[in-house]
Formats: sequence, C-alpha cells, structure tokens
Amino acid sequence: MNKPQLKPNTAIAGHWFVIGAALLWGTTGTAQAFAPDGFDPKVIGALRLLIGGIALLLLAIKRKELGNFSDWKLLPIFLAATFTASYQLCFFAAVAKTGVAVGTIIGIGSAPIAGGLLGLLFRGEKPGKRWLLATILAIIGCTLLSFSGGTVAIDPLGVLLALGAGVSYAAYTLMIKGLLEHHTPNAIMAVVVCLGALLLSPALINIDTEWLLQPRSIGVILHLGLATMALSYWLFARGLHSVQVATAVTLSLAEPMTAAALGILVLGEQLNAQAFFGISLIFAGLVVLVAKSRRKINETMT
Repeated sequence: MNKPQLKPNTAIAGHWFVIGAALLWGTTGTAQAFAPDGFDPKVIGALRLLIGGIALLLLAIKRKELGNFSDWKLLPIFLAATFTASYQLCFFAAVAKTGVAVGTIIGIGSAPIAGGLLGLLFRGEKPGKRWLLATILAIIGCTLLSFSGGTVAIDPLGVLLALGAGVSYAAYTLMIKGLLEHHTPNAIMAVVVCLGALLLSPALINIDTEWLLQPRSIGVILHLGLATMALSYWLFARGLHSVQVATAVTLSLAEPMTAAALGILVLGEQLNAQAFFGISLIFAGLVVLVAKSRRKINETMT
C-alpha cells in the first residue's frame, strides 16, 4: 500500500503556524510595558505558564485527547517541561545580569544554532544551505536590532545564562517534535506547560498582591497566558508537524522583529537606520525559509 502523501500546502502551513506563534511571543514585552509599577517578572512568568497550561488542559480534556497515563513517556515530557521552565529562568536572569541587548541576542541568536545541531544529532535532520543562509541573515538582523540603541555591558555569568536560554529553547523544541509522533498537539502542550508551571510555582510563594490585583495587571497576565502561551504554543506544536527542529527555531526569530515593530508603533520608540536594517534582515531570513518550503512543494507536484 502506498504511503499517503501530505497535502500540498501542509509544509507551508507549518511554517506559518510557527511564524504565527513567534508573532504572538513578540507581544510579550509590549504587554509587560502596560503592567503597573512594582510588578515582579518572575511572578508574571509563572502565572503566564499557569494560565496558559490550564487553558490548554481544558481544551485537551474537552476533546478527550489526553488518553491513558500509561500511554505517556514520562522522561520526554519531564524534559520538555524542564526546558520550558529553564528558558524562562535563564532568559530573565540573563537580561538582568548583562542587559537586554546582550541577553536577547545571545539567548535568541544561539537557539537556531543549537536547534540545528540537536536536530542533526538526535533526529538526523539536515537543515540545508537555505536554512544556513536564513539563520545567518536572521542572527545578523537580531544583532543589529539588539545593539541599535543604548550602551552594552558584558557580564560572563549573564552570557552563560543567555546561552542556557537558547539551548533550553532548542532542546524544548526537540522534545516536542518527538512527542508529536505519539500524541496530539493539544495534549502535549497541556501536559508540558502545566508541568512547567508546577516547576516555577515556588515563585508564587509570598508574592505581593497589591500590584497583581490591579485591572491592568490582570489584563496583562491574561494576555500573556492566553495569547502568548496557550494560543502561541498551540500554533507552534502544529507547525512542528511538518517543520524541522532547526527551521522552527529559526522561524521563531520573527519574535524580536515583532517586538521591535510594536515598540515603534505602540510604545512610540524611535527606529534608527541600524534597527530598520536589522528588522529587514530578519524578515529576509523568514522569506528564504518560506520560499524554500514552497519551492519543494512545487517540485513534488511537477
């Protein structure tokens, strides 16, 4: 019996699902800018996972997708949740130690490289020359964007934490890709995000509720939990069905591009020539990857 072929638009749709997730992740910084003074980033990060995990869990329960406990492979689930939590901790700590510019470029820029290596070593995925070109363009763009304003401070521990964030994100993507071979995206993300929230739950002990109960705080946390966690991870998991680990991580570099655009349009930040060029390079890298997918489909159909 012949193996059923994927629909022609499956790969392209996968790319757009991942880009859609990255666009939502890019709203995180802008949303936090609307939080009242005195907010705790660690608490926001933990509540983001908690609310997103509950939303995904309710969806999986409603669709009866969780299955039996014995069907789940505990080690990959635990590792995916651990990498999800470690990314949150490493990234925020890196930014605090070495600044937004250095923390962001090392954390986000190292993720595609780590994703390419992990995908090759553990899944035999060969990203190819177009992925390399797209990754180089996007990383250069992120570098220009991150260093487009303000001073730069290098802290060795901050650099290591930023590298930890990039590797954590790539490893998380690798784990999810493997789990998708056995479970539905809804079920996987529900379990992983809920477990990740449980790992970060100590941050919610003895918190200051004065800022947390303000209407603006509630709105920000709901947006972060439902849009930048539940919906975005729902999209990301679906995209991974037809997208390699390395490609998915590179496409995620749409996040800093979105964050920069929102900073200009919503927060009134100024865009200099260097930042504009950086955004353009990131966009060019995304176009290279999507064009690669479309060309492969056209070759298959002819």
